[in-house]
Amino acid sequence: MTVDIGQIREQFPILGQEVHGHPLVYLDSAATAQKPQVVIDAESSFYEHDNAGVHRGAHELAARSTMAFEQARAQVAQLVGANWQEGQEEIVVTSGATASLNLLATAFGNASQGRGGQAAQRFALGPGDEVVISEAEHHSVLLPFQELCYRTGATLKWFGLDPEGRILSDTAEQVITEHTKVVAITHISNVTGAITDLDPIVRRAHEVGALVILDACQSVPHLPIDFHALDVDFAAWSAHKMYGPTGVGFLYGRRELLEALPPANFGGSMLELAFLDRPAQYMEPPARFEAGTQPVAQVVAAGVAAQWMKDIGMDTIVQHEQTITRELLKLNSIEGVRILGPVSQRKRIGTVAFDLAGVHPHDVGQYVDSRGIAIRVGHHCAQPVHRHFGLFASNRASTGIYNTVEDASELLEAVSGARAFFGV
Repeated sequence: MTVDIGQIREQFPILGQEVHGHPLVYLDSAATAQKPQVVIDAESSFYEHDNAGVHRGAHELAARSTMAFEQARAQVAQLVGANWQEGQEEIVVTSGATASLNLLATAFGNASQGRGGQAAQRFALGPGDEVVISEAEHHSVLLPFQELCYRTGATLKWFGLDPEGRILSDTAEQVITEHTKVVAITHISNVTGAITDLDPIVRRAHEVGALVILDACQSVPHLPIDFHALDVDFAAWSAHKMYGPTGVGFLYGRRELLEALPPANFGGSMLELAFLDRPAQYMEPPARFEAGTQPVAQVVAAGVAAQWMKDIGMDTIVQHEQTITRELLKLNSIEGVRILGPVSQRKRIGTVAFDLAGVHPHDVGQYVDSRGIAIRVGHHCAQPVHRHFGLFASNRASTGIYNTVEDASELLEAVSGARAFFGV
């Protein structure tokens, strides 16, 4: 299917503006994607017509808000191949991917202290156990599980990277051992754009009885996803990278694992019975993990974003973004540019980080911003992968469905002139 990029762009009101006297070129979707009007309208409409707390109250607004909230959960579940039927839900609402990963690390820590009974012991860690990550991880994967190791006495291990920055999946037999309890791995690096070869990692992890946690932040917006087919146990991602609102994320978990997992946050709406003299009785998932008032309007809008993506078609999104990726990779032909990651389109998306010799990334970022082009600068919350390339920071361009070949050309032209501008 051929995408009408002009029609798509018209749905994003923010793209119609000028920045520093130039039409906005937005190439920072890996940080946060822009929002189509239908998503903006969904959030506003909820507040105008249905606003009420979910799963509480017997009045009409409460009923409507609860129905909209659960419909959104179903829409998101269908986008990623998860169960959504009542009593079989596999999607937990959180405030973001970082919150989802911290929820898991905290719950595993609680299980390690004996919480959750015998069923939760599959999540318990202690001295002699191992948690495996990779050099390519975002800090939101690294830090929660590093802290979990500190608290439990488990050992943190990691996959190395090849010269292109790809995770060395073919070393799974050596890295993942019979002592490994958890493997937390990125599906797509937010620096290199490289797609991880998950099969050998997941296969080896399950051979030794380890749980696989997937950071899907950069894959859900860009690839057709089916968590059941990927055979991962948990996955985390954020709505704001998939054209939805900020402040909302999701945690996928295989149903039987969510049922055994002890809660991580405590408060209203997540328990059946509370007592003063004995422990509370907690609700079944996903409610067990959704303490407190949920960001209902944002969840409803995230469901609309998921449906919007499905209506376009994930295969269509992939096809279009590969066209833009091919153009962005021409950065490699500019004198002084070094791409951090694969320089071909094989098993990668349109997230292209690069270094420009002799010019600090922040200077590059300000220079291209003066021409109305938005890219990311810094370490992108992934310092270890930058150290792998011998750097502390980089520039990063990243695509969305709304980008055009002309957007990529504008960036190429700007980067081509940056060294001369700075006298390098």
